[in-house]
Amino acid sequence: MLGPPGTLNTITPCAACKLLRRRCAQECPFSPYFSPHEPQKFASVHKVFGASNVSKMLMEVPESQRADAANSLVYEANVRLRDPVYGCMGAISALQQQVQSLQAELNANREFAIDGKYHFALLQVL
Repeated sequence: MLGPPGTLNTITPCAACKLLRRRCAQECPFSPYFSPHEPQKFASVHKVFGASNVSKMLMEVPESQRADAANSLVYEANVRLRDPVYGCMGAISALQQQVQSLQAELNANREFAIDGKYHFALLQVL
């Protein structure tokens, strides 16, 4: 069981404390967001942003939004590691190009369908 605030978490240290090789205190800013069962998440975030910066960023966000902020940091770190030059913008740009391509294909299919209905109507008149 966890003790009073300020005591050490003697069960399992969070992924951050495990990676940083330190004891995981009850008030550890990372433990609610970086599970010991998914150490790769914090490893990515730490590699890209650094533990100190991550801690500062999480503390600046309202507590109700910290889990979402941590998930965003994990996503951004993973994308940055995959694409060091463009990061998230590379992924966003690729998705925008895909949307434009699909929109053009949809427009072409709509025109084809309208043409088909027009030709079918002409054949029925004749």
